[in-house]
Amino acid sequence: MPESISHLVSFIYSAEEGGFSAAARRLGTSPAAVSKNVARLEQHLGVRLFQRTTRQLRLTAEGERYLEEVAAPWKRIEEATLTTRQGAGQPGGTLKIAMAPLVGRTYFVPMLETFLQRYPAIVPDLHVENRQVDLIKEGFDVAIGGGVDLNEGMVARELTPVRSIATASPAYLARRGWPQHPDDLAQHDGIARRALGSGRVLAYTLRTDDGVQATAESRTVVVCDDPEAMAQAALAGLGIAVLPLPHAQPFLRSGALVDVLPGWYVQGRMLSLYYASRRLLPAKTRVFIDFVVERFETLGLGREFVTPDRPDARKGGCGAMET
Repeated sequence: MPESISHLVSFIYSAEEGGFSAAARRLGTSPAAVSKNVARLEQHLGVRLFQRTTRQLRLTAEGERYLEEVAAPWKRIEEATLTTRQGAGQPGGTLKIAMAPLVGRTYFVPMLETFLQRYPAIVPDLHVENRQVDLIKEGFDVAIGGGVDLNEGMVARELTPVRSIATASPAYLARRGWPQHPDDLAQHDGIARRALGSGRVLAYTLRTDDGVQATAESRTVVVCDDPEAMAQAALAGLGIAVLPLPHAQPFLRSGALVDVLPGWYVQGRMLSLYYASRRLLPAKTRVFIDFVVERFETLGLGREFVTPDRPDARKGGCGAMET
């Protein structure tokens, strides 16, 4: 074992920060002391962990492998120490959160005011990206989204199912007519979605609450890998887009888009909170998870993800079409 745990910590922080000076600031010591600690660790291991130049500090292949093995256990030790020190006191520290852009901005960011009133010592560090993060390797405390692969050491706290519906602009429907059944979509232009992970174009099965199912197939005129881009394409009158309800709701309310097949929907994956499976969950993570679950239930936010606000524009009202 190294002579001191400070050797190991100096290596981890130097790798995470990309340099001895930044690691020294984090540790409250000097760059020379950090460099000396890393050198002693390299001597103990018998391998070089960093390639050093005057401008850059880069991990060697051995250094990358070693970091992958030791960084996660050390983070758990840090968090366990912080949690134990906090005891019954106020949870605190930086809370690193990954969230999908529109869902995060629309539903979760507005919660933070109340959350910070309760827990002023916690600093949310938001990473708003349309991608699936590696929760453990990238050091996230919580991820919010749907369809995240549950790797070993992860758990999901389900919030609500997410439905998608077929949408189009009134102008497109005035030009091309209303489909009466999912089978009619074959005669319409479609805005398809490409999965970020696999790159394949998604196929949809529409269903009703009575259990009737039908395949949604249309003539693809454009392919997008982002539902916000799909919504904009539908607004431009390019065709029919199957949109998750969080992306469709603002346009359904304004009448800019309409639900073209009322009662039919695609049952998507659950919107969930993802976090590491640990017996000793850090207090900051635990209170955030409990807070979000509570707010979802109190505010009835689940409805936004399963019930269109304008289920049938053909019946009249703002944004309705004349047929």
